[in-house]
Amino acid sequence: MNRVDLAWALGRPLMGTPTSLATRLRSYGGERVPRGGGLVVAFNHLHWIDIPCFGYVSPRNLYFLAKVEAHAVPLLGAYIRLFGSFSVRRGESDREAVRRMREVVRSGEALGIFAEGTRQRTGVPGRVQPGAAMVALQEDVPVICAAIHGSQTWRLGNFAPVSVAWGEPLRFEGLPKGAKGYREASAEIERELHRLWEWLQLPLD
Repeated sequence: MNRVDLAWALGRPLMGTPTSLATRLRSYGGERVPRGGGLVVAFNHLHWIDIPCFGYVSPRNLYFLAKVEAHAVPLLGAYIRLFGSFSVRRGESDREAVRRMREVVRSGEALGIFAEGTRQRTGVPGRVQPGAAMVALQEDVPVICAAIHGSQTWRLGNFAPVSVAWGEPLRFEGLPKGAKGYREASAEIERELHRLWEWLQLPLD
């Protein structure tokens, strides 16, 4: 067990249990996530509570991609790095972040990406950026989409329910490893995230 696996083994119950209670967290379809091999996990992002929610219900330990500003916060930056998180400069080319993203999946780990690139303050999923598709195409690994719903209305103390839905693995064989392929794969990821998010809004039987 490496340092990151140890951090997840200890941190998942310590952080995840109170999170799951505070959000009445439910997860659907986690059995669809491959248990081994390189993988990109593409999430939508509505609230800071999404991060511990996804981490708690994920069947895999996740190497999260996080904005450089989060890594610069004292204590928080050191804490998230314990779990394998690494930084990216948003809105500009970050070759080191791209190298690290590819390295994670090439080594057989699961890379967690908030696919829209930033939190969606409108409360609905937004446009997917090309990062997840780029890594999947370049390293020939699948993408699993996971949508979260309910966190857009969750606040400390209101106990609004939050749900996560996991999709089937997406593969992009035949798409070119370039801008055209990234656009087409990103569009498919976006459709799947929206489909899962809309499914979570359906009333329970």
